[in-house]
Amino acid sequence: MTILPDPAASQALLIGVHGYESLPALPAVERNLAGLTRAFTDRDLWGLPPSHCTALSQPSSAQDVLDTLNRVALRATDTLVVYYAGHGLIDPYSEELYLALPGSDQERLYSALPFDWVRRAVLDPRIGARHKVVILDCCYSGRALVGGMSGSPQAQVADHALIDGTSLMAASAKTRKALSPPGEEYTAFTGELITALTEGITDGPPLLDMQTLYRHLYTALAAKARPLPQQRNRNTGGLIALARNLAHPDNRPQPPSEPSPPPAPPVPAPNSPPAPEPASAPDTRAVPEPVPEPVPEPEPAPVPEPAPEPQQPAAEPASEPQGPASEPAPSPDHTPDAPVRTRVIAVVSAALLVAGVSTTVALLNGSQSGSDGKAEGSVTKAAYNAAVGHVLKQGGRKGGTLKFGSADDADSWDPQRTYSPHVANFARYYTRQLVTYDPKAKGAELTPDLATTRAKVTDHHRTYTYTLRKGLTWEDGSPLTSEDIKYGIERLWARGVITGGPSYLRQALDPDGTYRGPYKDTSAKGLSAITTPDPQTIVFKLPRPDSDFEQMLAMVAASPVKKSEDTKAEYGLRPFSSGPYKFRSYEPGKSLELVRNSRWKPSSDPIREARPDRITVSVDHRDAVDTRLLKGDFDLALSTTGLGPQARARALADSELHKNLDTPRSGLVRYAGFPQSVKPMENEHCRKAVVYAADHRSLQTALGGTLAGGDLAPNLLPPGIRGADPAFDPYGVLKNGGRPNVTQARKELEECGRPAGFSTKIAVGNDRPTEVNAAESLRSALAKIGVEAKVEQFDGARSPDIAGAPSEVKKRGYGIVLASWKADFPSGRNFWQWLVDSRQRPAWGNSNVAEIDSPALDTLLYKAAVEPDPGKAAEAGEEITHRVADGAYYLPFVYEKYVSWRGPRLTDVHVSDAYGGYDYVQLGVDGA
Repeated sequence: MTILPDPAASQALLIGVHGYESLPALPAVERNLAGLTRAFTDRDLWGLPPSHCTALSQPSSAQDVLDTLNRVALRATDTLVVYYAGHGLIDPYSEELYLALPGSDQERLYSALPFDWVRRAVLDPRIGARHKVVILDCCYSGRALVGGMSGSPQAQVADHALIDGTSLMAASAKTRKALSPPGEEYTAFTGELITALTEGITDGPPLLDMQTLYRHLYTALAAKARPLPQQRNRNTGGLIALARNLAHPDNRPQPPSEPSPPPAPPVPAPNSPPAPEPASAPDTRAVPEPVPEPVPEPEPAPVPEPAPEPQQPAAEPASEPQGPASEPAPSPDHTPDAPVRTRVIAVVSAALLVAGVSTTVALLNGSQSGSDGKAEGSVTKAAYNAAVGHVLKQGGRKGGTLKFGSADDADSWDPQRTYSPHVANFARYYTRQLVTYDPKAKGAELTPDLATTRAKVTDHHRTYTYTLRKGLTWEDGSPLTSEDIKYGIERLWARGVITGGPSYLRQALDPDGTYRGPYKDTSAKGLSAITTPDPQTIVFKLPRPDSDFEQMLAMVAASPVKKSEDTKAEYGLRPFSSGPYKFRSYEPGKSLELVRNSRWKPSSDPIREARPDRITVSVDHRDAVDTRLLKGDFDLALSTTGLGPQARARALADSELHKNLDTPRSGLVRYAGFPQSVKPMENEHCRKAVVYAADHRSLQTALGGTLAGGDLAPNLLPPGIRGADPAFDPYGVLKNGGRPNVTQARKELEECGRPAGFSTKIAVGNDRPTEVNAAESLRSALAKIGVEAKVEQFDGARSPDIAGAPSEVKKRGYGIVLASWKADFPSGRNFWQWLVDSRQRPAWGNSNVAEIDSPALDTLLYKAAVEPDPGKAAEAGEEITHRVADGAYYLPFVYEKYVSWRGPRLTDVHVSDAYGGYDYVQLGVDGA
């Protein structure tokens, strides 16, 4: 039962740091404290006595915070609320969260306050409060829900079981920054919290408890494309109330002569999923409660789009992504709208957060499958790597529940907004595309899905025409038409609302950016580059040829959306299904359930087997997900990162667990780039000296070894992409077993005029310990030829404006920058364009780390882009590989692999080159 805590027996401590000696100022934080103080002490809301609400602004030290916290906490016997707003810092080695103080900076973490100390102080057994609430408004605050590597789950605030209830709410995920929008009175998260407390929540319960507040804040912030909050409650923690709901009829001011009405029973929290309906019900659609129409906001993420004003993250002055993300390089025509990767993979080490990770096509498992990329038949018994190059337990029965575990919620379930490869893979359960990847374990080969055939290509490869299959339906039984496909794609232009996601189709169809999107352009014509002559036909007219266009249409961003069911920014809370499954319930940050879509016709879908009856996703912290995977609670992890170190070690050591492991390639390559603006890296022979001197075996070990690190990379282009040649070994990496060639390295030093060696710096992000280890390995190897390389760690969260800023790289003298890269689809042009194109070198967010300016390479990229013959386009990509190797612009380390667990109940399991992991829509389960 939810009751309002006794104000006389409760205490609140509000901690805020708005001014810093070394970090950007956060003026809104000071206003946060004032706003929350007014809300908590307002008698109409909670009514804390002013002496029970302590605001600690600009604390002088960690001791100042802890002494005040101890003093306040000991006075609370009902409820204790602890709030912090300011910069959040992460220890790159332990991954623990630190709360920044006025004199803190990333290089001196000892000057900040470890959150674990706050955690321990709150859980001090001397504190008599029955309820405890911790609210964090800082970057990476979701880390508090996980605990650092040194913290156990038993020590976590929300897991403490000796009191009635605990609740911990964080402003952002563990890998994401919080946001302080310029021009707004409060920070993004706290502003929404104050508004909810002071104005109430329409259709909410009489009391605003922590669970109600969380659901409301999640929806409100999602609608504005702002960082999403996280929450964990234990025991009755979700029922701890912080205020009366002024929007509820019971709490509205009454005339003095009228008696107050009796308390009404609680009603469901707004935006919470309704109770699940029976699977047999004709329509189980769980529509969230409506919220006010969102005002288009500039995305706090990587898309460099027009916006009223930039938004400032609470930890950095640069604009902030929703998740580790970054702004991409401009398009070949210098338009500021190149494809955006919103998951950080591209900045592993040196951190080019610049253009992050790929989306649907993770590609490459190369030599792990047959020579033609096909699976080599079915395997009936579980064994190590049985699903790599084979289909394990093919032909499984229908029925049962497929259970996924996930360490994070989706970036968005909206097909036009997601850019996470595993989410895009999963979204195929409820979305379809004109074309997709062949499910028969072939390497990333396109095949028709909604369309009857691949495109009919005319007009010098600028017009693509598709005819739709018969019998295509939506989950309500209405026909799916070509207009629905056009509308779904048009949503990509509504950039103030449909944020995140890739921008390839915008660039291919409307490079000048003249179309305004379907929410602003309500004309019947819509996007002129797409026409629909009839409900069964759709035609795309490109202004110029693009050999990758069908690959773009295979992305879930090209999924149809029914206009009458489009809830705009809220669509990701309940997408309307065109696939074999539909949403039954979704609780953001906690769980998702899909059930069969009875209106889907198997005869219309040659791709999806639809074996399970139900599909569930449960969100928990990573260690818990790994533990439950090995225990059998989950069948598969919804990710492409594999098991964590502890679970991996356990599974590899246990013969029963070991047989359920696979080690696929992710499609990512790790490497170092040599910025040519930093002397002596403008000299080809100096670069070659570094390449020859590198100890590739040592680098591989530093990155995780042969299983969790990857295969030695003799060249930069990963296997599985057209034009890749894993045997091309220009520097003898494979021939020498990964060992350095010191003799040849010394010869190259002679050629570059530095026979005694030279000095340089190796740049690596401080948030990736394995990459730091790799940098140290490279430093040690270079010392043997007289090259003195100093490893310099920089703030990994600021990669775009440090490692991704050529002027900053030159200023700091970074001659070697560690990074990684992954293509969005399997074409050499898509892989290479961001790494070698001379036109792709922006002042911020640059991924052409080597600062290559080669007319010959630019010409080859153009040739690959306009070449209609895939074989000839691949030849252009292969030539680029050779020219890049000849110039020694990059030093490849490994083609990344990861250790993945598949549950023993799974059937029809295989690793797909198209997704860099298991093909989810083929999976079945044995058992309920």
